[in-house]
Amino acid sequence: MNTSGAPVGGQGLRLTPFRGLRYVPEQVGSLASVTSPPYDVVVRPDGLHHLESSDPHNIVRLILPQGGSAAERHRQAAHTLRQWIAEGVLAADPLPTLYVYEQRAGDVLQRGVIGALALSPASEGVVLPHEDVMADVVEDRADLMRTAAAHLEPLLFSYEGDGGPSGATAVIERVVERPALFTTTTEDGVRHRLWAVTDPAEHAEMDADLARRQALIADGHHRWATYLRLQREQQGPGPWDFGLVLLVDTARHPLRVRAIHRLLHRLPVADALDALDGLFRVSTVEGPLSLALEALAEAAAEGNAFLLAGDGRFHLVDRPEARLLARTVRGDRPAAWRALDATVLHSALLDDVWGIPDSPDHISYIHDSAAAVEQAERHGATAVLMHPVREDVVRDLARQGVTMPRKSTSFGPKPATGLVLRSLDIG
Repeated sequence: MNTSGAPVGGQGLRLTPFRGLRYVPEQVGSLASVTSPPYDVVVRPDGLHHLESSDPHNIVRLILPQGGSAAERHRQAAHTLRQWIAEGVLAADPLPTLYVYEQRAGDVLQRGVIGALALSPASEGVVLPHEDVMADVVEDRADLMRTAAAHLEPLLFSYEGDGGPSGATAVIERVVERPALFTTTTEDGVRHRLWAVTDPAEHAEMDADLARRQALIADGHHRWATYLRLQREQQGPGPWDFGLVLLVDTARHPLRVRAIHRLLHRLPVADALDALDGLFRVSTVEGPLSLALEALAEAAAEGNAFLLAGDGRFHLVDRPEARLLARTVRGDRPAAWRALDATVLHSALLDDVWGIPDSPDHISYIHDSAAAVEQAERHGATAVLMHPVREDVVRDLARQGVTMPRKSTSFGPKPATGLVLRSLDIG
């Protein structure tokens, strides 16, 4: 078990350049109109329809293709990808490239580097997962990647640099003074800029620095598990030995951690509250949503707390009964894991009190709190709003090899999907 923050065995991250597949600006309405949030952040169906209608070449047609079956959807994505390449909508860069990527919105600035990360050092202590994954999601993403022979969106990884302008960060700081490949602003007000790094000397400078680092999977656990699964299917070395990632130095650009909320499709709020009698303290809190979330934050500072919504009101659920936790939460895990809101939610509430299976028919995971409340009210369901976990708690548990319940955190800013793709058929 590694808790030092240094890679095990002296071998750290190895980020390699590749010939990125990018939209040709003259062939699309705008670069902003063809981008999308990551596949699991798109709120379906409303968000999906909005993105599909924004531009006929929006990347959502590849990452969330439509069809009667999973196999049909994935074949459609592969066909669309080949068609767009043939038509010149997408084109590969001429040289192997690492890409410096910047996101800016107000006082939020994030910079990192996009490349193909070698999967071979994915042992404990080098790449740190912190959440469990769902087998059906991994299977779906694996079939999509396998059929399309492409990595369609970068994973978000964080690493801890030295805090100053050295190594990979020094290269990034030099590169952003040069002309960018493009600048675009998406409808959420975020400005995106991308630069190409093709100089082998700068590649080597980054490589020497990253070889001393380990990375936390900030966003993309299912796609990381998919990378590893597809690599295991291969008979020899090849392009499947690498996965598309964005690496961000959090000593330079700290990530934001947000909660992921639950929508319980088949549980009305009244039934949810009735089942909590004597097990949690339940109180109605004033809206609007922003005030209710402030009340949740205050309660979460004292212990486990959740906010239930869906009946036009907000219900604060906190102070779980000690005997309930002792009976339902595993005692063989670290105290920090046992105290997680997500642990208590899944172990005590979903599994025991409410008896809700963790399947898509029963639970949706929604990043936006307002969207979760709106859908709960529209469908007579229950939204369970969560308070975010601190990044240091996430990283410490990951270094101990302890995974959190699935969809426990949402790190950001997340990279926009559609700015750089990686085709496994292009050298």
